[in-house]
Amino acid sequence: MYIYSMNDFNQIQDHYELSDGEIASRIGMRFREYRTALGLSQKQVALQSGVSVMTIVRFEKGHGNSIRLDNLIALMRAIQRLDDIAELIPELPESLYAKKNRT
Repeated sequence: MYIYSMNDFNQIQDHYELSDGEIASRIGMRFREYRTALGLSQKQVALQSGVSVMTIVRFEKGHGNSIRLDNLIALMRAIQRLDDIAELIPELPESLYAKKNRT
């Protein structure tokens, strides 16, 4: 069961007010923060992930709104955040699953 606080609800609503490009830009900036916190250069991440340095540069600058899913997964693996990829589409909450099966 998912329980959201009002803070969580406001944050969710804020995401809907952003364009897809703005969301991609924020994700790219967050990725850069993780990469630099781990002390990794773009070149090191490129070598670990198999993603080109130019793709990483574009992604971190917010120009990555067309990044391929397999590249995103490889980049998440390189910054040791692969477990977070499951949160893109989390498990269906029990309440929604039960509702779907009743119809």
